[in-house]
Amino acid sequence: MGNSLLKKLYSPEEFKKQGEKLLTEITTHISKTTTGKSSKTLTWNTPDKELLFWKTFLKEGKEEDFFPEILKRTTHTHHPKYVGHQVSAPAPITLLTAMTSALLNNGMAVYEMGMAPSAIEKVVTGIICDKIGYDDQSSGLLTSGGTLANLTALLSARKAKIPQDIWNEGYNKPLGIMVCEQAHYCIDRAAKIMGLGEKGIVKIPSKTNFSMDISQLEVSYQAATEKGIKVFAIVGSAPSTATGAYDDLNAIANFANEKDIWFHVDGAHGGAAIFSDKYKHLLSGIEKSDSVVIDGHKMMLMPTITTALLFRNKLRAQHTFSQKADYLLNDEVEEDWINSGKKTFECTKTMMCMHWYILFKFYGEKVFNEYVTRQYDLAKDFEEILVADPNFELAASPMSNILCFRYLDSSKNDKDLNDLNARIRQNLLEDGEFYLVQTRLSGVHYLRTSLMNPFTTIHHLTALLSKIKEVALTIK
Repeated sequence: MGNSLLKKLYSPEEFKKQGEKLLTEITTHISKTTTGKSSKTLTWNTPDKELLFWKTFLKEGKEEDFFPEILKRTTHTHHPKYVGHQVSAPAPITLLTAMTSALLNNGMAVYEMGMAPSAIEKVVTGIICDKIGYDDQSSGLLTSGGTLANLTALLSARKAKIPQDIWNEGYNKPLGIMVCEQAHYCIDRAAKIMGLGEKGIVKIPSKTNFSMDISQLEVSYQAATEKGIKVFAIVGSAPSTATGAYDDLNAIANFANEKDIWFHVDGAHGGAAIFSDKYKHLLSGIEKSDSVVIDGHKMMLMPTITTALLFRNKLRAQHTFSQKADYLLNDEVEEDWINSGKKTFECTKTMMCMHWYILFKFYGEKVFNEYVTRQYDLAKDFEEILVADPNFELAASPMSNILCFRYLDSSKNDKDLNDLNARIRQNLLEDGEFYLVQTRLSGVHYLRTSLMNPFTTIHHLTALLSKIKEVALTIK
């Protein structure tokens, strides 16, 4: 290679030197964060100041400081005081699969650009289908995130339940999807991307625990029908993102069967409970669904972003996108699992299947049983402490590892309480010791914890409540 810069760029020796240094830094990071030896989960900075730092660093920063600065200036999901968003503290071994995928760069649209990962993905999705309770006619695929997977599933639903070839011919009659008002916003987004509009999102009211009110299914369906809306699918949350409440999947399955509509389960967060001996009952009825979404990067200890989309009928997976690309794809009557470009929006995707496979191979299903069960148990323990403390109020009893609660002050009205809890959260964000998020439910502002970290204990959560009380007393 004549060009000296390119030669340096691809130098094995240069990579080894940089890689060994980074591996040492990451190993130290894992040790300090998982044990809680680092004092903060994040070091807060305002967006303007952070942007200025990286603009300046590009021109003036030292090359050897790049990775240390990244580690210092990001949120540490491996810290036991991380109780924020629904992303995992990835198993360190998945760093190796991510690195291998990035280096090999096999896009996987067609078999010859992903021989090993295509076969591995088939193995992985088969394991998950079995665990859901699907038979040997099922299959699935991996894709980049729950939002994309839910949209793909709903496109499959429309393809299966609407006789007209909408993909090629379009459709000008109102269509609808039924979903609980507490479901993740990506379902609304999918409906609008599909051209259904606001009226095509048939919202089912929730119960006091924020799960779907099954008693309102018939009423909502008939109301939509009277408006001329053809309902073709219903979505069950397992669980909802804001509150962690599981919908009654058995009841939804029965309703979907009665109306001959597609039953989809958004199990992006809590679908992994199929691996928990103690909590798999929350997913009773999932085996009757037409499709299921489960995120690997939430409750299955993997890095972002990898999601499984499973179909009870394997042929539905490849019939979603009827688009001819002769130089890539060939029509087949049987399931064409080797060409992932037929089944997803993505032509190119990472070799994300390796994250799933290596955890199954090295640790087995038991690691997911242990993890999900531990985190859901921890939420129940945290609930007991919150209920016993008059300074706090729970939004609802947790069904998963998500809890919504608020700090109470008898001297304040509802509006002032909302403001107080929002300010508490902002104060905690800037302090950086703990990281938690917030949500609004029926107009009430709650603090929200997702207990994602396998090193978080009830001791850390008790310390969080003590910190909240201290902060509240400083806010006028």
